[in-house]
Amino acid sequence: MVQKQILLNAFSMNCVGHINHGLWTHPDDRSTRYVDLDYWTDLAKLLERGKFDGLFLADVLGAYDIYGGSLDIILKEAVQLPINDPLLVVPAMAAVTKHLGFGVTSNVMYEPPFLFARRMSTLDHLTKGRVAWNIVTGYLDSAARAMGLARQVAHDERYDLAEEYLELVYKLWEGSWADDAVVRDREGRVFARPDRIRKIAHAGKHFQLDSVHLSEPSPQRTPVLFQAGSSSRGQDFAATHAECVFISNQSPAGARDIVATLRDRVAHAGRRREDVKVFMGITVVVAPTDAEARDKYEEYRRYASPQAGLAHFASATGIDFSRFAPDEPITHVRNEAINSAVDAITRRETGWTVSRLLDQLALGGRYATVVGSPSTVADALQGWIRDTDLDGFNLTRTVTPQSFADFIDLVVPELQDRGAYKTEYAEGTLREKLFPGTGARLPDTHAAARQRYPHEATAGSPRAE
Repeated sequence: MVQKQILLNAFSMNCVGHINHGLWTHPDDRSTRYVDLDYWTDLAKLLERGKFDGLFLADVLGAYDIYGGSLDIILKEAVQLPINDPLLVVPAMAAVTKHLGFGVTSNVMYEPPFLFARRMSTLDHLTKGRVAWNIVTGYLDSAARAMGLARQVAHDERYDLAEEYLELVYKLWEGSWADDAVVRDREGRVFARPDRIRKIAHAGKHFQLDSVHLSEPSPQRTPVLFQAGSSSRGQDFAATHAECVFISNQSPAGARDIVATLRDRVAHAGRRREDVKVFMGITVVVAPTDAEARDKYEEYRRYASPQAGLAHFASATGIDFSRFAPDEPITHVRNEAINSAVDAITRRETGWTVSRLLDQLALGGRYATVVGSPSTVADALQGWIRDTDLDGFNLTRTVTPQSFADFIDLVVPELQDRGAYKTEYAEGTLREKLFPGTGARLPDTHAAARQRYPHEATAGSPRAE
């Protein structure tokens, strides 16, 4: 059996505190410099040195105001607030790298599809085809109120809107300009052929549009598509649209079940099971020896804020944990937040309490954590891949950029020596790097293929068999 090479994204956000809260107070942490452009260009160069596949930039359009009905701890600990636009830092990072991919998050509820399609085409051009879109539908009432709504749209209704949103941006990216529309004929004074460009006329339940796409076809046309829904509705959406799916789980058994169910749904949607790469969020604390790594972990714990992590998780679930005594079982009815997170901690048999959550939030975040020497970490990562059918990881930051540098200097060479991680980048776009031999464009089996320019000769893809 051929060993699967591990895919890696650095997981970050255009803010101070992302997942592992409180560590901005560590003397070696530089995350408070997130407003400086060289913070991002230096990070991009570091990640490319480590042969990372991409930098995955999360985003949120609201404030975490559930815990205690207040923003006090959120503001004091910079829990994803303040937060800046993730898309604007990408061109600068692309200018100092050649291969690193960039995944950016955009919410279909609040970003007009016509403008978003142009923005992503622009990024795809400027990066020479190295961008991905993390599709989110949002979960915060605070974001809905900020955008003029009374409350968040119901969970499944958000996915219904997302289906139409995707149909529309596919029409713009794939169906407005033919591959041979742009000729750049100076002598004939023809830049683009009008007969090979068409207006997109769309009249749907949520969106109306009558226009050509404003951008000429970019290297990938449609960016690589990420999605992170773990609910049943979210997995159905991913099975149709996603090329990469981001999950979070604390146990190999739980992750294995999620991955298997997802791949079954992908096959049911008429795609190959391997047409989706699955990434899991993970935190790594590594040092030359296991003992040194444990010491580093304990040092990090002294700066971390489990309480800030609890306040973050309160908004993810829509549950105000301040209402519960430390050892009182957490109970709640379903709401419009992240359904899979609510279900995970409110089932009677799981026995979750605030005290137990705080223990899990020792580093300020809830992702699975690996602590140890390079060989210990490599063993753990390979074990997750082997036992769950994952394809890779979204590596969270702890102390920034130290945690990424430690991983690159210590774990990457160990994985490379084992043949479990690339030693050189493949050429081509991000899609070609993630799916070798496929071409820059989406395969014919993908839903977007139905929106291609009429009679367009498909840019071939071995994935469409």
